[in-house]
Amino acid sequence: QVQLVESGGGLVQPGGSLRLSCAASGNIDNYNTMGWYRQVPQSERELVATITIRGAIKYADSLKGRITISRDNAKKTVYLQMNSLKPEDTAVYYCYYSNYQKNYWGQGSQVTVSA
Repeated sequence: QVQLVESGGGLVQPGGSLRLSCAASGNIDNYNTMGWYRQVPQSERELVATITIRGAIKYADSLKGRITISRDNAKKTVYLQMNSLKPEDTAVYYCYYSNYQKNYWGQGSQVTVSA
């Protein structure tokens, strides 16, 4: 089992920045991918960004240029830096971990972009 604990969500004004963190614990595999998805009510969960343990990154096309994903393997933590935030970025952001056999999800962190 893997546990994911997120932090860093909250309220931010349009144009502002926010950094999300997610710490993993439990049976962490030597090969894994971590990342972030987001979801708004009545919509499917969508990819934000993922990063493998070796640093290969995938970004959602719609978010490229405004977000940066990174990870600290020693701390088993993944980060998401979001800049130039827009109201349409408002969503619940979920941390994601995969060992390529099973996926795990964090509890979700609300990000609200509003004046």
